[in-house]
Amino acid sequence: MAQSVAQPTATTSAALPLKAIAPWAVFFGILMLVLLYFVGAEQGATSVFNGTDVHEWVHDARHLLGFPCH
Repeated sequence: MAQSVAQPTATTSAALPLKAIAPWAVFFGILMLVLLYFVGAEQGATSVFNGTDVHEWVHDARHLLGFPCH
């Protein structure tokens, strides 16, 4: 009884080039900074919008992430 063993072949990894990833990384980085601003600092002296509407929308996220607001 003869058995054959499959030999591994050399393959190249298909990595994404940095030029393809960089614009998306910058976009999501800016998006995360804007989100962090609205959750962490959008009230009081640094408020962009008048009133407490933004504060009420992100109130629970503030407490979840450890930002004090009271």
